[in-house]
Amino acid sequence: MNYKNRVFVLGGTGFVGQHLLNRLSRAGIRSRVATAHPHRFRALRLIPNCEIVELRDWSHEGLARSMEGCDALINLVGILNPGSGRGFEASHVRLVEHATQAALDAGVGRFLQMSALNADAEKGPSEYLRTKGRGEAMAHAAAARGLAVTSFRPSVIFGRGDSFFNRFARLLHLLPGPFPLACAESRFAPVYVGDVIEAMVKSLGDSATHGKAYELCGPRVFSLRDLVVYTGEQIGRPVRVIPLSDRAAQLQAKVFQVLPGKPFTLDNYLSLQVDSVCRTQGLAELGLTATDIDAVVPGYLK
Repeated sequence: MNYKNRVFVLGGTGFVGQHLLNRLSRAGIRSRVATAHPHRFRALRLIPNCEIVELRDWSHEGLARSMEGCDALINLVGILNPGSGRGFEASHVRLVEHATQAALDAGVGRFLQMSALNADAEKGPSEYLRTKGRGEAMAHAAAARGLAVTSFRPSVIFGRGDSFFNRFARLLHLLPGPFPLACAESRFAPVYVGDVIEAMVKSLGDSATHGKAYELCGPRVFSLRDLVVYTGEQIGRPVRVIPLSDRAAQLQAKVFQVLPGKPFTLDNYLSLQVDSVCRTQGLAELGLTATDIDAVVPGYLK
């Protein structure tokens, strides 16, 4: 199938989405992005061959109407914390249910689903990971109805505009001195947004990836403490991390989850109880080489 027709993108206004839209454009692939608030994302209209459409009806009927004329669907929608009337179940499960049905109704034959490392409908330690797991399983189940599905399970994603290194950089500027850190020994293999996008674009027209789920990680594993210290080094703010005990980490989560923006919640704490490290090398399976944080992060933090 020729994916240069048009790709429909859900979640295209976010960090990963904006990188994806630019990459699709460079590849000569047209895209259509659905959002309830198109006026907030006028800058996306500057991306060649990117169409922004207003979508208020997120039922499968409303989605199907918006997908008309497209031949592939990419779903990037994900939330770390419920808010603004959107919960984990609605964002990660019901949306996938509506989107898969809409794709089938609209004649869209290809579906790429963004999941998460450790997503597991039954064994996920947090509601975030359990709902991500249910959504991914629902996406793959649609293969029985004729939808060609591939899913991606990244570790924490970094790159210009990310909410990981940039968030810690802001916190370190605001809070000089010892830095109390929950789950300091939790491990990550940060993966570059450009590599994640390349994996998706490469998979789009490759039938060998149908039915597959790819774990996506960077080349090195770090503790959360290591990554905070690294961030401090890049912004010229050496930091002394004070690891919190398990009980103190839970208390911090209970306090922080009622603050504006919910900087840290009990569900986040539960997600951090399992290391975000790949068991298989999805990038290598796709013929891609993982990018190290040293090649990218200093350029946007400094």
